[in-house]
Amino acid sequence: MVAVVKPGKSLRHILQYNEHKTQITIDPQKQTRAAVLIHSSGYAKDTGQLSFTDKLGTLQKLTELNERTKVNSIHISLNFHPSEKGMSVEQMKAIADAYMQKLGFGNQPYLVYQHNDSSHPHMHIVTTNIQSNGKRIKTHNIGRDRSEIARKAVERQFNLVRADDHQRQRQFQISPLNARKLLYGKSPEIGTKRAITNVLDQILKQYKYTSLTELNAVLKNYNVVAHQGGKGSRTHQHNGLYYQVLDDKGKPAGVPIPASDFYNKPTMKYLQDEFTRGEQEREQFKRRVRNAIDLSLQKQPPINLKELQERLHKDNIQMILRQNDQGVIYGVTYVDHQKKAVFNGSDLGKQYSANQIQQRCQADPGLNQQPQQQTQHVHPKPSEHKPATKQSTQQVHDQHTASHSFSSDFISKSDAPPSTQQGAMAAELKADPRKRRRKKLKY
Repeated sequence: MVAVVKPGKSLRHILQYNEHKTQITIDPQKQTRAAVLIHSSGYAKDTGQLSFTDKLGTLQKLTELNERTKVNSIHISLNFHPSEKGMSVEQMKAIADAYMQKLGFGNQPYLVYQHNDSSHPHMHIVTTNIQSNGKRIKTHNIGRDRSEIARKAVERQFNLVRADDHQRQRQFQISPLNARKLLYGKSPEIGTKRAITNVLDQILKQYKYTSLTELNAVLKNYNVVAHQGGKGSRTHQHNGLYYQVLDDKGKPAGVPIPASDFYNKPTMKYLQDEFTRGEQEREQFKRRVRNAIDLSLQKQPPINLKELQERLHKDNIQMILRQNDQGVIYGVTYVDHQKKAVFNGSDLGKQYSANQIQQRCQADPGLNQQPQQQTQHVHPKPSEHKPATKQSTQQVHDQHTASHSFSSDFISKSDAPPSTQQGAMAAELKADPRKRRRKKLKY
């Protein structure tokens, strides 16, 4: 079992998310709903008699006891192994009660929804962290400190498939959409909309992005794209937004779906708020991405752009190159899937932009077949080794400066060197104070 705990600021939003799915029919023949309310705890009425007002009102009354606490909603998902798909409703209720008790929310009112719109069985729990005495239950690091302990205890108690290793946890993550399967299935419109909804639910709130381009850098990993149409289109003029499935070649397929048709309304107005949030929350993760890029470029042997992408991938960072129809690279986006942060290259600094990254890779000797430039100091080949003169020393200095002019971290800018032997001697004395002192004593 995998447990995901998400504190939030809107009880209404997470309740509407689950309630909306109870209205979606995913199998007309069996009358199967995308979600079903199967259990409630701490409510005055029975589960089947609760209206939307009852569900929300009970939770909101508690939040009104502590208006200073803004993060007052808790959204939990308990995910089970696909082999446990035959789990009964009664067993899911018992698991939910045991988990909430061990998490420290046993006395809180909560609602349990069984979701049927994924390949693995799972349920969602909606509650609040404000207690009846007005005090809040601390949620800082609740997933690491309390949820993991509760999860493992529930796994043992109900003999569930354990999800301790990374490979098993990945089974519960969303996969890229199959456009052909969606567009030519039994109900293309319903299936496509539901599949895109599942992707948006996982991406929009988890990742930190500041533009539509950065958001699409993540969405395209799941064969989904968000677009506003052409610049002269009516949708673009009215700040509208569509979501569409991509085929195996990365091209839009099927009919685009307006953002307003989705339950959580992921419109441009909604995304603008997410852009603001992303700008603030992603700042702390810039250093990690910059360090990963710098270390990858410093490793031996020297690398090109493709090798840089592969090395960053090992750090769970995706480097996406944006190219025009002629194959010219005009932009780069970095997606840190570990910290869920997205950055345009120039946002990290000028040296991480598309142009500078290409230069840093192209300036690498591995690309121009000049091994003698691998290090900061240039060494002549054995067959060309001659006694060094002041003039040859200056020439080496010129070559050294030219070959490394792309990085101010290694070579500082200097004036043009003297062309005569006397000028070379003066430059050498100026660079070495000890020689200048010996010269003065001699005369």
